[in-house]
Amino acid sequence: MQTKGILLNYEGTVDTNGQHWGAILWHKFHKYITGLEKPAFTGAYTYAETVLVTEKIIQPNHVFFDVLVHKITQQFHYLTKQGYQLDYTDVYAIATECNDLALRTLRKTKSILERLSHTFPIVLVANFYGNLDTVLTEFNIKQYFTDIIETDGASMKFPTEGYQKGINRLGYLPEECVAVGDSYHLDILPSKAAGCKVVWLNVMGWEEWGIDELEISDAEIGDIDQLPGILETWNAQPGSTLHSQLAVQ
Repeated sequence: MQTKGILLNYEGTVDTNGQHWGAILWHKFHKYITGLEKPAFTGAYTYAETVLVTEKIIQPNHVFFDVLVHKITQQFHYLTKQGYQLDYTDVYAIATECNDLALRTLRKTKSILERLSHTFPIVLVANFYGNLDTVLTEFNIKQYFTDIIETDGASMKFPTEGYQKGINRLGYLPEECVAVGDSYHLDILPSKAAGCKVVWLNVMGWEEWGIDELEISDAEIGDIDQLPGILETWNAQPGSTLHSQLAVQ
């Protein structure tokens, strides 16, 4: 069946081209904090996400650098309580490196979004902090999305509802919608359960399987610039059941 609309995950897909922020921050923290163990960082990451959502620390006017500073500060608070001796000036150094990474990635992603938006309506689906509109405006990519679904889904384990809302906003049948995301658990499984065709951007996940054990993804890619080609191939072969499996980075 022809693809008519796209459901696109934001964090880890649009802003980092498949690199989960947990994995990115782990590498940054390991660079700045001597002797940091991964279980301790994992605890800090989970703690910070919970605090940011439950205490509403992020305000609607916060830009992405503000998000990073608050996120990393909470992670530092957790690690300090675990006995790590930290230099809080490193918060801004790590946040700057991460913000620069997002800016570099978005320069590339923007051209892909522009190309896709000429052919398909795109609904953005995101678990964020209530300031996504500000971030999209800051990065000058808001105009490529026909609608935005933002939830504070840090504690959401299987967010099928967000993708079902996206399907409704597009106004097409589920099988006419293609969902694209980097997280197997938070994007691929729930969007497939909602009835979409799915493209898994499998680059650098976080505490997830490395391959599609359940074989439910319709395509697996290692770079978002492969997405337009897949959609063009599918639409050139209406009714095709071909499973596109591309090499992953």
